[in-house]
Amino acid sequence: MLIRAVRYLVVRRAERSNPADLEIHLVNVQVPQSRHASQFVTNEQVAGFHRDEGVNAVQGARALPDAAGMQYTVHTEVGWTAEVIVRLAGSLYCDHIVMYTHGRHALTELLIGSTTLKVLHLTRVPVVLIK
Repeated sequence: MLIRAVRYLVVRRAERSNPADLEIHLVNVQVPQSRHASQFVTNEQVAGFHRDEGVNAVQGARALPDAAGMQYTVHTEVGWTAEVIVRLAGSLYCDHIVMYTHGRHALTELLIGSTTLKVLHLTRVPVVLIK
Protein backbone atom coordinates (compact mmCIF):
# COMPACT_ATOMS: atom_id res chain seq x y z
CA MET A 1 0.00 0.00 0.00
CA LEU A 2 2.96 2.29 0.48
CA ILE A 3 3.36 1.97 -3.28
CA ARG A 4 0.02 3.78 -3.78
CA ALA A 5 1.19 6.74 -1.71
CA VAL A 6 4.48 6.88 -3.61
CA ARG A 7 2.63 6.67 -6.94
CA TYR A 8 0.58 9.69 -5.83
CA LEU A 9 3.81 11.62 -5.18
CA VAL A 10 5.32 10.66 -8.52
CA VAL A 11 2.23 11.96 -10.34
CA ARG A 12 2.06 15.16 -8.27
CA ARG A 13 5.75 15.83 -8.82
CA ALA A 14 5.31 15.66 -12.60
CA GLU A 15 2.58 18.31 -12.34
CA ARG A 16 4.81 20.85 -10.58
CA SER A 17 6.42 23.75 -12.44
CA ASN A 18 9.73 22.89 -10.77
CA PRO A 19 9.62 19.16 -9.92
CA ALA A 20 13.00 19.26 -8.17
CA ASP A 21 11.43 21.41 -5.43
CA LEU A 22 9.48 18.40 -4.13
CA GLU A 23 11.51 16.78 -1.37
CA ILE A 24 10.37 13.22 -0.63
CA HIS A 25 10.97 11.22 2.53
CA LEU A 26 9.92 7.56 2.59
CA VAL A 27 9.32 6.59 6.20
CA ASN A 28 9.01 3.19 7.79
CA VAL A 29 8.42 2.96 11.51
CA GLN A 30 9.26 -0.24 13.34
CA VAL A 31 7.44 -0.97 16.58
CA PRO A 32 9.86 -1.26 19.51
CA GLN A 33 10.66 -4.75 20.68
CA SER A 34 9.50 -5.84 24.09
CA ARG A 35 11.97 -5.04 26.85
CA HIS A 36 11.91 -8.74 27.60
CA ALA A 37 13.58 -9.41 24.25
CA SER A 38 16.82 -7.99 25.66
CA GLN A 39 17.11 -11.15 27.73
CA PHE A 40 17.64 -13.14 24.54
CA VAL A 41 19.24 -10.78 22.01
CA THR A 42 21.67 -7.87 22.09
CA ASN A 43 20.76 -4.25 21.38
CA GLU A 44 22.85 -4.49 18.21
CA GLN A 45 20.82 -7.48 17.03
CA VAL A 46 17.57 -5.64 17.67
CA ALA A 47 18.86 -2.54 15.83
CA GLY A 48 19.94 -4.74 12.90
CA PHE A 49 16.55 -6.41 12.83
CA HIS A 50 14.75 -3.03 12.74
CA ARG A 51 17.08 -1.75 10.03
CA ASP A 52 16.60 -4.86 7.85
CA GLU A 53 12.82 -4.85 8.31
CA GLY A 54 12.65 -1.15 7.44
CA VAL A 55 14.70 -1.61 4.28
CA ASN A 56 12.54 -4.56 3.22
CA ALA A 57 9.33 -2.64 3.91
CA VAL A 58 10.17 0.22 1.53
CA GLN A 59 12.00 -1.82 -1.11
CA GLY A 60 9.03 -2.16 -3.46
CA ALA A 61 8.05 1.49 -3.07
CA ARG A 62 11.53 2.66 -4.09
CA ALA A 63 11.13 1.36 -7.65
CA LEU A 64 8.67 4.11 -8.65
CA PRO A 65 10.77 7.15 -7.72
CA ASP A 66 13.89 5.39 -8.97
CA ALA A 67 12.28 4.86 -12.38
CA ALA A 68 11.16 8.51 -12.44
CA GLY A 69 14.66 9.71 -11.56
CA MET A 70 13.40 11.27 -8.33
CA GLN A 71 15.61 12.00 -5.36
CA TYR A 72 14.30 10.83 -2.00
CA THR A 73 15.47 9.92 1.47
CA VAL A 74 14.54 6.72 3.29
CA HIS A 75 14.02 6.88 7.04
CA THR A 76 13.71 3.79 9.20
CA GLU A 77 12.67 4.77 12.69
CA VAL A 78 11.73 2.86 15.82
CA GLY A 79 8.88 3.99 18.02
CA TRP A 80 5.14 4.47 18.06
CA THR A 81 4.18 5.08 14.46
CA ALA A 82 1.97 8.17 14.65
CA GLU A 83 4.24 9.98 17.07
CA VAL A 84 7.33 9.20 14.98
CA ILE A 85 5.69 10.36 11.74
CA VAL A 86 4.60 13.66 13.28
CA ARG A 87 7.96 14.26 14.98
CA LEU A 88 9.89 13.49 11.80
CA ALA A 89 7.61 15.67 9.66
CA GLY A 90 8.19 18.53 12.10
CA SER A 91 11.96 18.12 12.27
CA LEU A 92 12.18 17.98 8.45
CA TYR A 93 9.85 21.00 8.06
CA CYS A 94 7.49 19.03 5.83
CA ASP A 95 4.61 21.03 4.39
CA HIS A 96 2.36 17.95 4.30
CA ILE A 97 2.24 14.24 5.02
CA VAL A 98 1.13 11.65 2.49
CA MET A 99 0.20 8.31 3.98
CA TYR A 100 -1.84 5.31 3.07
CA THR A 101 -4.74 4.07 5.08
CA HIS A 102 -5.84 0.49 5.44
CA GLY A 103 -9.44 1.52 4.84
CA ARG A 104 -10.89 -0.50 7.68
CA HIS A 105 -14.46 0.03 8.78
CA ALA A 106 -14.90 3.14 10.94
CA LEU A 107 -16.11 1.10 13.93
CA THR A 108 -13.00 -1.10 13.76
CA GLU A 109 -10.80 2.01 13.67
CA LEU A 110 -12.63 3.43 16.66
CA LEU A 111 -12.23 0.27 18.70
CA ILE A 112 -8.61 -0.64 17.90
CA GLY A 113 -7.30 2.82 17.15
CA SER A 114 -5.80 4.07 13.96
CA THR A 115 -2.36 5.37 13.15
CA THR A 116 -4.00 7.65 10.60
CA LEU A 117 -6.37 9.15 13.16
CA LYS A 118 -3.52 9.65 15.62
CA VAL A 119 -1.43 11.43 12.98
CA LEU A 120 -4.40 13.65 12.09
CA HIS A 121 -4.85 14.47 15.77
CA LEU A 122 -1.17 15.17 16.50
CA THR A 123 0.01 17.09 13.44
CA ARG A 124 -0.48 20.67 12.38
CA VAL A 125 0.36 20.07 8.72
CA PRO A 126 -2.08 18.86 6.08
CA VAL A 127 -2.35 15.09 5.64
CA VAL A 128 -3.19 13.45 2.31
CA LEU A 129 -4.69 9.99 2.76
CA ILE A 130 -4.33 7.39 0.03
CA LYS A 131 -6.57 4.34 0.18
